[in-house]
Amino acid sequence: MKQALLEILEQTGSLSTNEIFMHIIVATVIGFCIYISYHISHVGTIYSKKFNVSLVMLTILTATVMTVIGNNVALSLGMVGALSIVRFRTAIKDSRDTAYIFWTIIVGICCGVGDYLVAGIGSAVVFVVMLVLGAIKNDNRILLVIRGSRVEDLKIEGVIFDYYQHKANLRAKNTSKDSVEYIYELTKKVYNKALLDHDSITEALYKIKNIDYVNVVVQNDEISG
Repeated sequence: MKQALLEILEQTGSLSTNEIFMHIIVATVIGFCIYISYHISHVGTIYSKKFNVSLVMLTILTATVMTVIGNNVALSLGMVGALSIVRFRTAIKDSRDTAYIFWTIIVGICCGVGDYLVAGIGSAVVFVVMLVLGAIKNDNRILLVIRGSRVEDLKIEGVIFDYYQHKANLRAKNTSKDSVEYIYELTKKVYNKALLDHDSITEALYKIKNIDYVNVVVQNDEISG
């Protein structure tokens, strides 16, 4: 029994140099396909070139690790132990980024064991699905914050209605005894279109008496670490 266990632990792979190169090359090619897919499906500030490059590197590294492990039980157990102490704290900007990470790992595993057909077909299906579902667009939101005299509230609402034609969503209306504050949300597309059709919204609002301030704030979904 003891001798049998030693024989299992001492098993090593017998890959030739050509087979090792094939594992790495195929993983690199599919990794670049993943790179292209991520570049197409992520538009605007949500796209991260560093993260995209990391996806290619992760594919190659996973394939390399799987090539080293092969059927060696001792190496596989050692790798699991080493990875168990690693803590990743990188913020994921979009939930589908996690799917891309799993995609690269799975491709690396398939290429590392020489199963190129599964890696190729699976990647082709995922690539097409991402194209069909459409690009992930980070359409910046514009917040329009207006504060003025409470007696001018109807005039303020009228100006906003004339400029944006019901496309500005009222998110908050804060009032006090003498003042009122509006917070409107609209898309960048609506905001830019209104600029083409009218003068600046700030100029129109300041023509109303007793306007304290007009703030235009751009928001996006990017997470900074």
